[in-house]
This record gives sequence, structure tokens and C-alpha cells, in this order.
Amino acid sequence: MDTPVIELIDFQSTDGHVRILSSAFKILRTFHGHESGSITHIKQIEGTSLLVTISEDLSTEPVLKVWALDKPDKKTGGPKCLSSLAISNNRKQFPISAFAALGNLSQLAVGFANGSVTVIRGDLINDRGAKQRTVFESEEPITGVEFRDGPTTTLYLATTGRILTLTISGRGQGQPAKNLEDHGCGVGCMTVDNDSGDIVVARDDAIYFYAVNGRGPSYAYEGPKQLVRMFGDLVALVTPPKNESASKPSVLRRFVGGGTGTLYQSSSLALLDTDLKYVAHTETIVSQVRTVFAEWGDLFLLTLDGKLFRYHEKTLNQKLEILYQRDLYVMAINFAQKAGVDAAQRNLILRKYGDYLYKKGDYDTAMQQYLKAIDNTEPSQVIRKFLDTQRINNLIEYLEELHEHDKATVDHTTLLLNCYAKLKDTEKLETFIKSGTNFDLETAIAMCRQGGYYDQAVVLSKKHGEHDRVVDILIEDSKKYDEALDYIWRRDPDVAYPNLMRYGRVLLEHCQDQTTQLFVDYYTGKFHPKKDVPIAPTQAPVGGAVSAVQNLASFIPLPYRQATPLLSPAVMENQQFAFSSDEATAAAEAETPIEYTIPKSRTAFSSFVDHPEQFIVFLEACLKEGNIDQKEKSELHTTLFEIYLDIASNKIGREKSDWEAKAKSLIDGKEIFMDASNVLLLSHLSNFQDGTVLVREQQGLRFDIFRSYASVGDTASAIKALRRYGPEEPQLYSAALAYFTSSPKILEEAGSELDAVLKKIDEDGLMAPLQVIQTLSTNAVATMGMVKKYLSDTIERERKEISNNRRLIESYRTETDAKRKEMHELGTTSTTFQTRRCSACGGSLDLPTVHFLCKHSFHQRCLNQVGDAEVECPKCAPTNNNIRAFRKAQEDSADRHEMFQDALQRSRDKFGTVSEFFGRGVMTAPTVE
Repeated sequence: MDTPVIELIDFQSTDGHVRILSSAFKILRTFHGHESGSITHIKQIEGTSLLVTISEDLSTEPVLKVWALDKPDKKTGGPKCLSSLAISNNRKQFPISAFAALGNLSQLAVGFANGSVTVIRGDLINDRGAKQRTVFESEEPITGVEFRDGPTTTLYLATTGRILTLTISGRGQGQPAKNLEDHGCGVGCMTVDNDSGDIVVARDDAIYFYAVNGRGPSYAYEGPKQLVRMFGDLVALVTPPKNESASKPSVLRRFVGGGTGTLYQSSSLALLDTDLKYVAHTETIVSQVRTVFAEWGDLFLLTLDGKLFRYHEKTLNQKLEILYQRDLYVMAINFAQKAGVDAAQRNLILRKYGDYLYKKGDYDTAMQQYLKAIDNTEPSQVIRKFLDTQRINNLIEYLEELHEHDKATVDHTTLLLNCYAKLKDTEKLETFIKSGTNFDLETAIAMCRQGGYYDQAVVLSKKHGEHDRVVDILIEDSKKYDEALDYIWRRDPDVAYPNLMRYGRVLLEHCQDQTTQLFVDYYTGKFHPKKDVPIAPTQAPVGGAVSAVQNLASFIPLPYRQATPLLSPAVMENQQFAFSSDEATAAAEAETPIEYTIPKSRTAFSSFVDHPEQFIVFLEACLKEGNIDQKEKSELHTTLFEIYLDIASNKIGREKSDWEAKAKSLIDGKEIFMDASNVLLLSHLSNFQDGTVLVREQQGLRFDIFRSYASVGDTASAIKALRRYGPEEPQLYSAALAYFTSSPKILEEAGSELDAVLKKIDEDGLMAPLQVIQTLSTNAVATMGMVKKYLSDTIERERKEISNNRRLIESYRTETDAKRKEMHELGTTSTTFQTRRCSACGGSLDLPTVHFLCKHSFHQRCLNQVGDAEVECPKCAPTNNNIRAFRKAQEDSADRHEMFQDALQRSRDKFGTVSEFFGRGVMTAPTVE
């Protein structure tokens, strides 16, 4: 445990005793240190329990002792004396004027009033001996010695007229003392700054600091100096009484100090901070000062009259409050910075300084302090001050700093942009946007748009990747449709598609061709973002305004064309929706399209409302792609068919025919991708007969084709349809007969076609004569003269057919009677067999012989009869089997009524078919066995 010892330099102990005091100044221990002489120097080695004492008696050499305060002596009970030696001064009896020791007591330096310096080296702690050597001699008395330890140990020497350095160990040892300055100092006016290792020397004009290489900084402080000591960062100076300093020669005063006659003359104490250059404390002491020392964290001052003054350093906050009261804010800031206070407390000082300057009206300087303290200051307090005084420039500066420190809120961003707008400072607004400062993006963009700074809003949105917002601003606010289209075209597909869907109609309104091309590229899988590429300059011919204007096109990123009126299909086929050569180069058409999901083409249909020409280009381009499914292909064909017909309905003459021809080309083929009902509906709504005919023809609805012509009274077309489809659809002749005789006008238009119809009906038996008469009798258009020949021919043919049928019936009856008679005779009368040869082998008949009623005779052996099985004539068996099979087929078909219905439906002679199946027994009631 380190025992605190009060260091009383020049405070003589005449009885040779050492007294150890507590912080309450109570004597803790007393021991007898020296037998003779007075103790003139005493020093405790910091951080240890070692104590060094020096006693002087001018009759003998001074004695130095080293004590271990923590080791008691068994004999005396006091501290143990580790070593003791007499200090040599070459047998010259002069008082010791200065003393210094290293922390490990390996070297000690003693300065004498005769100008000599003795250095003691050795192990004084373990009493292993020590060597003494006089290292310096001078005619001037020594006033101070101090060590500076390091790679080399340097001893600083002070005399009344010089400051010197002497290397006593390490590199340079043995060299003579080096003169630093030809100005010395008084006794007690030299000390060491333990923090920096520099030597501090106090003279009448200033305070000087000395480093290894020479004199360092100096600080002016006028007045005579008696003592100097370091107290932390402060330099403690004691100034002697003025009348004393004026009455005594300066050299003598430097060495001997004041006399007893000046006991009651006042001195002054000053504490100086040389770093911050201010006087921390000044005080007048009524009596002379004997010494000043630091202990227990306080500064002590001992006067000649035995009074001890204790100075306790105020806390940091107390110091700052004093500075605040005196409005010394700059010093408070420097003081806090030197003390290493945290940022919060330092910013508090800055804020107080700013408030002080604000009250004085120095707004610019006040703002600088607020900016420095921005991290720990509530922004609203500062903003409110400068809003009240309308100091917009200062307010802008503070708000910008808030954004730099990422402390700005939405309201701060709004206020800053409002300030820019109020000052109309576009340059600062653009700088703020491009600076990368942290701010609320939504608020910044909204304020730019509200203030009309659309270009800045676009730049800000581009910088933060807000692609949708960029397009929105260009279209909704700036009305820069061409630039918006170019921006969309330069984005990736996942960004371009939503904007194309949202603004497609607007872009088509102002940039028709380019927007159409963008739709085509995207929906056909050929889209890739545009990229700027270098364009080789072309040399324009000298002269000619047209050539000069054409050359300017190479500097335009996207030359857009104006909308054109609807053209005929022939012109549209020759028109190419493409960009200029410069634009094609800028778009880098040669790049390979990137992969993305191609949307369904129907998603783009709504964008082309009121733009049929561009819609046709889009649909035709989509149809050229072969990787679309059947459903989408049907939608594209149907939509394109509808647009063709819609445009044709508004045209006349050749243009109308051209558009209808394009519509017809969509359905005139082996494969139609549209639903027939849609084609029929669209054709009907547009009065497009060719479409109706084609679909009905392909669907096999020939009767409907004829009926559609008949319904509109188009006799010529009806006759064409009859001639074309009549052979395949015989019922058309019956319908034609009714149509031709429906009105006198139609009958007149039909002409000889009525006779051709009647002839066809008669030849093919499509209608019974009675049905023809009933059809013609529905109205009074047809006359008997028109059908006279038909009726006469029909009656004649019917008469012949009746006569033939009667003859046929008669022959069937005769044959039937003959068969019945033969069957009766076979069953009732005997039969004589006169055959002599076997019908099988042709040999003569011999017994046993078998005769059949069919007049065939066989050897029994030729019949191959097995057992008692019934024998049938081998000759008649095939015929009989055929009859039996035919009969069985009739019986089986009697139950298959669907065959009868099918034959009846396909037959032209219905009655004949009924008669035939009646003969087969279809209509015969089943018998119950």
C-alpha cells in the first residue's frame, strides 16, 4: 500500500525527523531519519513505497538515504533504511540547490550552488553500491535539474544564465553538455511535465517548454516568477511581491529567493492552461510562498508563516457553467474538446453557443454551431427559430445537413423542397437530387411534381429506379410522349410491359407508328431493350437546306412520325412501319431478343381502340408468328376479320372491295380458325354476304345459303347457288320451286329456270305431282300454261307405269297359281320315277336306290347317309339353302326397324321402299307359337 507523503521542498526538518501525514493532515508516523543536519530535500518515488531524504550540514558532505516505508526496521521500529551515502561535491561545501531522481532510482542528479552537478548511479534499493561523478561544472549556480527518460536518458540543467542538456546514458553519453538557450531561470522555476516529458521553465516574460531537440512553444505571461509546478494540464505559477522584485537584483533573486523581511508581503498564485491559453485561477496570498506541491488530486500551497492552502479542481460541469455565465462559449467548446467529453455534451455546448449567437442576431454563425450539433439537437427547435425570422437560406443549409446525416423526416424533405421552390433555385434543387442525400423519395418526387419541376422529378425517379413513376411523370405531367416511349423501350420486359399496358392508348394517340412497333416486338417475342450505340457521322453535301435538316436527324434519339389517315390495303402492304436508319442503329436491332413470357395478344386489344390502322398492323404481325395456340389464333382471326369488315363498311367502290377481299381471305381456305357462328354474326352485322356463303358452304349448310339469298330477294345469286349445290342437295329444287313462284317479279327474274327446276324434279322424282300442284297453288303467280307440259308428261308416265305394274302383277299371280298347283299335286298324287341313271355318279341305278320328289335319283351309297339323319337331294340342296337363308334374313330384318327408317330416309321413292319392306315382313305382326 502506498503511503501518501507530503512533499515539502525547502521545508527544513531541523531535528532530522520525518513525519508522515494523512489527507486529513494528521501525523500517522514519525521516525528519526538523520542524526545530524537538517532534512532539506525529501521525495517519494511515485507508485512505490520508497522515500528519498537528503540532510545537509555545511560542515560535512550531504547525506542521502533511501527508505522502504513498507518494511519496518526490527531495531528502531521505523521504516527500513535501504541505503545511505554521502553526496560528493569535490569537498566543496555548498548547499544543494536542485535534486532529481529517476523512477527506479538507478540514477539521481544533485545540483549545487557552486555550479556543479553530481550524478549518482547504482542499485540504491538493494544497497549494492553506487558511483558518483561530477558531470557538469559551471561558474553559475545550478537552479534546476530534471531527467527525461527514454531510449537515451537526458539530464536538463538550469543555471541562472543558461539551459543545457546532458546525455548521461545511451547514445551520446560522455559528450559535453549541449547549450539549449542562453537564458536561465531562478531556483524553483524549472519542473517537468510528466504527461509529455517536456521541461517547463518559468521566466519573467513567459513560460517555455523544452523538448529533446530544443525549445518548444512558449506562452507569454509577464511578471517575475518564484515557483513553477505542473498540476495536471495546468501550470501553477507563484509570483513574488512586487516591491521585492523591484528592490533586489534579478540574478541574486533568482537564486536566494525572498528574505525574512518580506514575510508579510503578499504573493500571487496563477493557474494557467497553456493549451487553451487561458488563466484558470488567480489569487493573492497575503504572505510569502514557501512551496507548491500536488497530492491526493489537489494542489497545496505552503506559506512562510506556516499556512497551507488547498486547491481542489472544479468538476467539468462546474467549469462549463462558469464559462456559460460569462458567455465564453468558444473557450467552453475548446475546454470540452480537450477534456474528451462525449458527443452529446459537446453538442450541448455548441447548441448553447448557437442560441447565444442567435440572440445577438449573428444568424450565420449561429447556424454553423447548430450544424455542428446536429446529431444531438431536436431539429424542430432550430427550424422554428429560422422560420420565424424568415432566414430561408440558413434554413435550407440546416435542412440539407439533416438529409446528409440521415435525420430528415418526410416533413423536413417537404420543407426543403418548398424552400427551393420559393427561392426558385432550380440549380440547388438539381444538386440536392443528384447529391445522393438521404431523403424520403415519395415526398421529394411529389413536391417536385406539385412545384412544376418535372425534369427534376424524372431525374430523381430514374436515379432510384422508379421506372413506373418516370413514365407517369413524362406522360401525365411533362406530356413528353416520345421520351416516355423511348424510356419504356429501354427497360427490361418485366418493367416495359406494365407501362405499355397502362399508357398504350395514350402513346398510340401521339406516337402511333413507334408505339405500334413496340407492341409488335413485344407480343411477337422480338423485344429487347434499346441501347445507344455510336453512329458513324456522315458528311452532308455543301449547300441545300433539306440535306442539312436530314443530317440533324442523327442527333435525335427517337424521331417520331405523325399519325396518318386510314389507307387502303394495297397501300398498307407497301407501307413499312419502321424507323429511320439512324434510329435503327440506335436501337441495336441486330441484338438477339431476350427471353421473357409473351403475353396473350388479347391483352393489348383495348389499347388500340380508335386506332384501327395500327391495330391491323399489330394483328397481322401476331398472326405471322407460328408459336401461338389455336385459341389465340382464333381470337386474332376473329378480331382482324371484324376490323376488316368495319373499315369496309365505311368505304365505297374499289376500297370497299379491297377490304372485303382481305376479310374473305381469312375464311376462304381449307382451314378456318374462327368459329362459324362468329363469322356468320359478323358477316350479317356488316352485310357481308360472301362471308356468310363461305362459312355455310364449308359447314355444309348449302340449304341455308340458298335460303339467305331467297330471304333478301337476290334471285341471280339464288339461281347460282341452285346450280352449284343442287346436285348435292336435291331438296334445293323444291325450295327453288316455291321461291320462283313466290312473286311475279321473282318469277320474271327466274325466266326459264322454272322449267329447268320442274324438269329436274320430274326426272329425279323429288316431288310428287300432287306436291308440285300444292306448292304452285299457294299463290296465284304460276299459271296452268307454265306447268302444262310438266303435268302432261307426268300423267303419261304414270299411265305407262300403271300399265306395266298391272302386267307384272298378272304374271306374278299366274306364277303363284302354278306353284300352288304343283305343291298340291305333290302332296296328294303319286309320282312315277323313270330315271335310269344315278344323278351323282351317272351309273345305272341298282338297288338300293333313293328317289326324290324333285325327280333326282341316287344310289344309296352315293348319298353318304349317316345313321337315321334326314337325307336331302344333293342337287337341290344349294338352292334350298339359299332360299332358307333369304327367308331367315327377312325374318331377322323384320325386327331391325332402324334399317327401314334409314332406307326410307335415303330413298327417293318412299312408297316403293315401304312396299319392299312390307314384302319382307317388317310390318307383319309377330305370331304366337
